[in-house]
Amino acid sequence: MKVQSKSMSIIDKELTVEGTVSFKGQLIVKGAVKGNLSGERVVIAEEGVVQATATVSEIIVGGVFDGELNAEEKLTVLASGKCSGKISCKKFEVEAGGKLNAEVNCY
Repeated sequence: MKVQSKSMSIIDKELTVEGTVSFKGQLIVKGAVKGNLSGERVVIAEEGVVQATATVSEIIVGGVFDGELNAEEKLTVLASGKCSGKISCKKFEVEAGGKLNAEVNCY
């Protein structure tokens, strides 16, 4: 298992980031990300939306993820979350009420 950095970044409500987002540590998305995403741990808050090609160690979806996702360690879809697209992951978990509408490949 990778050692994760302690740093944290936030894309807050009403903020939209388009392009490539690379980060270390944890990224909390309360706004919107469109494009490419790469880093360690992503938390998409209930109000957050990510439309991206993403490669991350771990992702927790409480809002919306749509796109191509490679979760090297784990994908968690919370009860409030919606995840769609093409997913590759080592492990995944979907809470009751969470929506997963994707092509999933677990390795």
